[in-house]
Amino acid sequence: MKLISCEELKAKLDRGDDVKLVFALGEWAYRAKHIPGSLHFTTPEEGMQHLHKDDEIVVYCSWVRCIASISAYNMLVGSGYENVRRFAGGIVEWEEAGYPLEGEMAEAGS
Repeated sequence: MKLISCEELKAKLDRGDDVKLVFALGEWAYRAKHIPGSLHFTTPEEGMQHLHKDDEIVVYCSWVRCIASISAYNMLVGSGYENVRRFAGGIVEWEEAGYPLEGEMAEAGS
């Protein structure tokens, strides 16, 4: 599994790199708190309709032990997407680093 660090992801987003940042948890979690610029798809099929095989894709969820981003990573790689990485630390690591979040709970938690 290819991983990306919190710092590298932040640098890519700050530079405006064309990264498809995919939040792998459900709609309620996305509405509560996510990294700015994140995409969210209701189903894997919807995600595959919007993501191209040559996109740079980073999947993440809540924290290192959350299996949603592992499942999303494996599904994408298994479907022929070649440039996929997982941000294992997820929302927890991003928030602990003091980086901005969006969503209904972002201000309360940040």
